[in-house]
Amino acid sequence: RGVTPGVCCAGPGVGLPWTSMIPDQALSAALVRRAGLVGGRWVETAAAFPVQDPASGEELGRVSDCGAAEARAAVRAAHEAGAAWGRLPAKERSARLRRWYELMMENKEELARIITAENGKPLREAQGEITYSASFLEWFAEEARRIYGDVIPASAKDRRVLVLKQPVGVAAIITPWNFPSAMITRKVGAALAAGCTVVVKPAEDTPLSALALGELANQAGIPAGVYNVVPCSRQQTAAVGEVLCTDPLVSKISFTGSTATGKILLKHAAGTVKRVSMELGGHAPFIVFDSANVDRAVAGALASKYRNSGQTCVCTNRFLVQKGIHDEFVEKFAKAIDKELHVGNGFDAKTTQGPLINEKAVEKVEKHIKDAVSQGASVVTGGKRHSLGKNFFEPTLLTNVTTKMLCTQEETFGPLAPSLFQSSAIVLTDFSSCICVCTTGYFYSQDPAQIWRVAEQLEVGMVGVNEGIISSAECPFGGVKESGLGREGSKYGIDEYLEIKYVCFGGL
Repeated sequence: RGVTPGVCCAGPGVGLPWTSMIPDQALSAALVRRAGLVGGRWVETAAAFPVQDPASGEELGRVSDCGAAEARAAVRAAHEAGAAWGRLPAKERSARLRRWYELMMENKEELARIITAENGKPLREAQGEITYSASFLEWFAEEARRIYGDVIPASAKDRRVLVLKQPVGVAAIITPWNFPSAMITRKVGAALAAGCTVVVKPAEDTPLSALALGELANQAGIPAGVYNVVPCSRQQTAAVGEVLCTDPLVSKISFTGSTATGKILLKHAAGTVKRVSMELGGHAPFIVFDSANVDRAVAGALASKYRNSGQTCVCTNRFLVQKGIHDEFVEKFAKAIDKELHVGNGFDAKTTQGPLINEKAVEKVEKHIKDAVSQGASVVTGGKRHSLGKNFFEPTLLTNVTTKMLCTQEETFGPLAPSLFQSSAIVLTDFSSCICVCTTGYFYSQDPAQIWRVAEQLEVGMVGVNEGIISSAECPFGGVKESGLGREGSKYGIDEYLEIKYVCFGGL
């Protein structure tokens, strides 16, 4: 069902005994898959694309390169499965999601090793991502049973007015490489809990995590066609993306990625007026006011900036430090970077900073540093590629940064921390909100009145007050302005996959 003619359909035993070049980095053959997942079956294609270890550059293996035909087949499979899944009692959908969560936790180590192999992040961070990723399945398993409608007092005595909430239908899920597991479950958990079915297009750099989730979904009893995966190469991405955004059987698009790509997808979606959720670029400010506890601010800065080597949409991109505390903050921050951060292969237990995803990412960091230094910025620590390999970069701190430099105007998405100082707290707050890409803002202060004032004034979707890590399944995740549309996680996340239907029952 739902498989394009000419596409080879493999049986259940298509796990790959892939290993990296280091013996203790072997990946689980039970979870590593090389084929797309369409209608509950593993679907191989004539062409395949390589998945590489960003630390060594070695090829981990090859994955089926799905195209427009496979994408359409996956959409049809999701559509065909949708009616039965949507009619399933919420309690039963909840139980299937709960079992999927349990399987993720039972296979936490193996799933984490897949992330480290294809993404490069330290194994400890990858383990944390799996816990975080699974938490969305757990959360939405519970939320599935809390999709409440409403009864509205009618304006006429012979009428009753009801409000029903129903699944929107097939949802296209397009995810990035930086959190290859959590960005899927944060969307898919909500969609499946609401009664929707999904087609996932993972990033070409990290398809293995999406496919491993598919294997566990099958084991959890998620019915065929409810969770589909169409991995594809960069060359096929545009064609697959266009199908997912224009096919009339797709009712909803959820995308995490760059603002530029999000705008393209929005144009495609406009033709059939699809529901959309967009979690786009971030350009997070990190403000340190004179009243801040400097040691806590430094600890928060380290976590916020350098997690996943600076490759997250909520990473701090610019540090705005009030003049009275600037020098102390920079000195302590530099010492913490040198002492606490260790660049290396993600499978090394000492590593806190893995490689960047590819050389293009490294080149962008270099470009931002070169531009800043040419305009008078100073390198406090780091500033160049690491000797471990072409995708490794030293954690870097710059001072004497101005708003004319690229690193304060664009999202770097790498281990670069530019520090600016201002004499006025008002100027700091105003400047932090003048950017059109605003997912998250952080600030440190011990002044209660200032805390309330700044938290309300920052034009961002999420605010961390004296905290550098703020994401959790219980809380609404999303940005404002050009950082996105809609919210993920929390009690609000499931609403993105529900339609409201008004029913007027008359003649009573």
